[in-house]
Amino acid sequence: MIMKPRRKTVVDAMDYEKCPYEAEVNVLLTDNEAIQEINREYRQIDRPTDVLSFPMVEYKSPSDFDPVEDMDDCFHPETGELLLGDIVISVDKVMEQAEKYGHSQTRELAFLVAHSMLHLFGYDHMEDEERLVMEEKQEEILKIGGYCR
Repeated sequence: MIMKPRRKTVVDAMDYEKCPYEAEVNVLLTDNEAIQEINREYRQIDRPTDVLSFPMVEYKSPSDFDPVEDMDDCFHPETGELLLGDIVISVDKVMEQAEKYGHSQTRELAFLVAHSMLHLFGYDHMEDEERLVMEEKQEEILKIGGYCR
């Protein structure tokens, strides 16, 4: 079942980035039609995409958790968990891309969760240098979970 790696990859990413808090991450699995609507509404891009990330924390630099403790609105008032953000994944794209890249749907889902978690930690890939950092981190997180190609 392709749903299995979500929680493990979230935890593996948190451990890899040394997140010092228990955290809440919402992962929504949807289809191309629904993710296209979300993509259009939030990014003004009218096409489906594989994954969208909605971080709740603004970092001065990626995974810099030091200032987070002083940000009361970043923590769930009842559980005390850090509210990292939301991840939206198109299951249609998981299936398409797994076939396209020649690996399992489980591995593709884990990849998209790892990628999105890095966005929730403040990483981006707009510049080549940033992209290379993210790619290396994604691969390391996937290795931890045993999701290799």
